[in-house]
Amino acid sequence: MTQTTTRVLEPSDLEAALAVLESEPVTNAFVTSRVQVAGLDPWRLGGEMWGWYTDGRLRSLCYSGANLVPICATPEAVRAFADRARRAGRRCSSIVGPAEPTALLWRLLEPNWGPARDVRPHQPLMVTDHVPADIAPDPYVRRIRKDEMEVIMPACVAMFTEEVGVSPMAGDGGLLYQARVAELVGAGRSFARIDDGRVVFKAEIGAATSQVCQVQGVWVDPEHRGRGLSETGMAAVLRYALADIAPVVSLYVNDYNTAARAAYRRVGFEETGAFMSVLF
Repeated sequence: MTQTTTRVLEPSDLEAALAVLESEPVTNAFVTSRVQVAGLDPWRLGGEMWGWYTDGRLRSLCYSGANLVPICATPEAVRAFADRARRAGRRCSSIVGPAEPTALLWRLLEPNWGPARDVRPHQPLMVTDHVPADIAPDPYVRRIRKDEMEVIMPACVAMFTEEVGVSPMAGDGGLLYQARVAELVGAGRSFARIDDGRVVFKAEIGAATSQVCQVQGVWVDPEHRGRGLSETGMAAVLRYALADIAPVVSLYVNDYNTAARAAYRRVGFEETGAFMSVLF
């Protein structure tokens, strides 16, 4: 008979966990980037990593921190992760991951964890490995300097509030969010065009491994939308990302955001899969 078990991974399990994560480098970029930096120690990682084993071999993972993220998760693994999550109680602010296992995970948890504030069942995952030949990168898009935090923060807050539906300044007064923005700025992964002291386009590279990086937080000032800034701006971000960070660039986008999806396709991104997000 097949023997299965689920347990919290320990630092000594790092090699096996990375083997699972790196089997799907684009899909798992967010969690892989964190594990490569922090390892599996819960304090450094910001959460636990659960492992699902079949006949003694690690097959699936689930990151349980601020987000609950199923990774390479089979239906049997998802059920095991749901049981563990149900017993622990909800501690995350979202469930996010590949659409199919995330949908099953949410169906199993919704009776205990629901209702959600918002469910986004289909968020296309898009990928490219080149800068578009027919769209000139915006020459005014550049890396944000550490002394420009006061300039970039209002745009970051506006983007987050528009995208997620709540302000990142709530709760702790925005301390964690400001720290995350500062981390990306310090790492040289925050990009923007600033005209007359005001951000008109911005984007960040939120996760990065040696194989792939993930764009997040793409935003154009409402007063400047419809002028193609998202396309020329993204072309500029791609130029930086492919030259300095990773050979493949990915992102995921809400399926109802048809304008953004069209802009990304024009810049060369292709849809290769789908994510799902459950927001609390």
